[in-house]
Amino acid sequence: MKLVAYKVGKDFNPYRIGSRVEGRIIDLQESYRQFLLSEGEVDLAMTVESLLPADPNAFYSMGTHAMKRAFRAESFAIAEGLEKVQYRTEEITLGPPVPKPGKIICVGLNYKDHIEEMGRELPNYPVLFGKFSNAVCAHDQGVYHSKLTEKLDYEGELAVVIGRKAQEVTEDEAIDYIAGYTVANDVSARDLQRRTPQFLQGKTLDRSAPMGPHLVTAEEIEDVSNLSIRTFVNGEKRQDSNTKHLIFSVPYLVSFISGIMTLEPGDIIMTGTPNGVGFAMDPPQFLTEGDVVEIEIEGVGQLRNTIIPKPARL
Repeated sequence: MKLVAYKVGKDFNPYRIGSRVEGRIIDLQESYRQFLLSEGEVDLAMTVESLLPADPNAFYSMGTHAMKRAFRAESFAIAEGLEKVQYRTEEITLGPPVPKPGKIICVGLNYKDHIEEMGRELPNYPVLFGKFSNAVCAHDQGVYHSKLTEKLDYEGELAVVIGRKAQEVTEDEAIDYIAGYTVANDVSARDLQRRTPQFLQGKTLDRSAPMGPHLVTAEEIEDVSNLSIRTFVNGEKRQDSNTKHLIFSVPYLVSFISGIMTLEPGDIIMTGTPNGVGFAMDPPQFLTEGDVVEIEIEGVGQLRNTIIPKPARL
């Protein structure tokens, strides 16, 4: 299943949880309500918000319970041909799959070839840092070019969305705690990143973590450790690798991080970027206004964003 956060048109209505099926978006809460009514469960249909929340963040916070109902809702909408709970993609606006994640945990230096191009040593443990919800933006939404940086860079990454509360899980258990995967770009201001020992300043600019266009649920990915990942800037291929080259695999990261902190449903782990970043080119090639960055991950999707000037203070 491909989960999306969407709203009809471009108005200020809140995002709703939906699924993408053959170019159409199914409203999962409304579909589940129709399913309950078809089963004669009128009282449950009246409390559908508590069973399958419309808000994407509330949906993910319910973990596997909401996910199971989402699968049922999608199947019912397709089987019954429920047109009134479906929208054409041109009728809706996509948001980030998880609009307001509680935690965004990023992994640095997780591909050997990227470590070499950055002139760093292989880490003994995962290098972790954070982004925050201010950084999150959607597929086809503009990524801000802040006036604070002259060295804005891209980092195509596989992002993991947690589906169940995870504490000290083993590697063997890890996949069972994953809701799904999406495409992400760890947009980085290299000059800000490198002016202090900590990465934070260069990693947390507004709209510096585009994600999307959807979340692919975990059961659709047969082997998360063997997915091609490529990044293009204005059509030019810059990154071309595979998740099999991760130093610390997805199951290892979920296990390792859940041993340090409790992971909650909707938390995101950005797993690191391969070689080919603009900073390491000769001469370096940084992003400028108007550049279009496209990242594609096999079986997961394609994320596209244009670099735009950051508007004046709102």
